[in-house]
Amino acid sequence: MTRKLALLATVLAAGAAGLAGYAAVSAGGTRTVVREATVPSPEPAAATAPLSVTGVYDRASQGVVEITVTSTAESPFGGAQTQQAQGSGFVYDSAGHVVTNEHVVDGARSASVQLWNGKTYKATVVGSDPSTDLAVLRIDAPPAELHPLSLGDSGALRVGQAVVAIGSPFGLEESVTAGIVSALHREMTAPNNFTITDSIQTDAAINHGNSGGPLLDLDGKVIGVTSQIESDSGDNAGVGFAIPSDTVRSVVSQLISSGSVQHAYLGVAIRTASGGVELTQVRSDTPAAKAGLQAGDVVTALDGRKVTDAAGLSSAIDAKKPGDVVQLTYSRDGRSHSASVTLAERPS
Repeated sequence: MTRKLALLATVLAAGAAGLAGYAAVSAGGTRTVVREATVPSPEPAAATAPLSVTGVYDRASQGVVEITVTSTAESPFGGAQTQQAQGSGFVYDSAGHVVTNEHVVDGARSASVQLWNGKTYKATVVGSDPSTDLAVLRIDAPPAELHPLSLGDSGALRVGQAVVAIGSPFGLEESVTAGIVSALHREMTAPNNFTITDSIQTDAAINHGNSGGPLLDLDGKVIGVTSQIESDSGDNAGVGFAIPSDTVRSVVSQLISSGSVQHAYLGVAIRTASGGVELTQVRSDTPAAKAGLQAGDVVTALDGRKVTDAAGLSSAIDAKKPGDVVQLTYSRDGRSHSASVTLAERPS
């Protein structure tokens, strides 16, 4: 059975009024309400009770937006044609920054954002990062119309935890679905074919048009940005993936400050192996190659910390910056070795 990962932007074919095709790729201010209660013992007061799905929707829906992007694509009959794509997003701050997926705005000639009140504003692309499939837009809207959503802690998520997705599947704005965290530490393939680590898997129904919308916990905080589904049909099959909020927090802050993101690069292909992480390929003229690493080497530690799986090594490298020097411990032919590696900037 062929495995398909579908990006979730809805592509509207130019000239086909009322008809929509869906592109697939193989391979919405938040206020925290605190209830005071008398505690008869010295134990700490319990945290605010989780919201219902309706409560999450009431708290967060005004921060979710619908995004329409116009771009130019090659016509199958020759020449170029104008097409529109729709996706979702959410208001990040009171300055008008909006977070969405990179694949929603890729190739955009123009973009617009529709808010909760139906008003639409022209948007500019502040920056995008294909390595994490994240992008930031900015709109010039009155602060009273902006309802920023808060980011939660994706690192504290547990399998089975309830989550809520809000977005515009098939252009049906302000749609809400609910489910659970089905799994953690999944991997997604980014638009530039690098790996997005620590992705969240959920069975909350997400479809084309949900791209860039928020996945929320029961406090109404964004713990992920919906990005892909796995489906043989290209529609929801109960297996969706979201970029974790910890990644969103880091990447979005860089995009707002500089318009781009730098990622550290080692230059290897890896897989989990017995005792560590095997290098299945060492690309030429990369930091790994320059440090003498070879295909077949098994990395057991980075900067003295044990490495047990491929996702762990990828996350450790992702946490570094280009120019950082790391110490890799690895085994080759049954013997332990170490190498000092100066990380480079990830190629586009």
